[in-house]
Amino acid sequence: MELPKHFAICVKNDGYEGTLELRKLYEMIDDAVAEKRNHVRIVDESGEDYLYPRSWFVPVELPSSVEEQLGHLVSK
Repeated sequence: MELPKHFAICVKNDGYEGTLELRKLYEMIDDAVAEKRNHVRIVDESGEDYLYPRSWFVPVELPSSVEEQLGHLVSK
């Protein structure tokens, strides 16, 4: 069973303009260690997941049906 995917909007990208686009929705991967360090794990434009400052993203609450649909898109 696949874990539900979560998403966040990028609101800051200082120095990472090539890998993060402002106002874009990104997949956010749960990472307890990153959270403790005020970071989030984001799948960026490279298609890989990296740690970024939590303040650069605003988590988005989406209906589970929408998260599921988006999750299928990003896992392709």
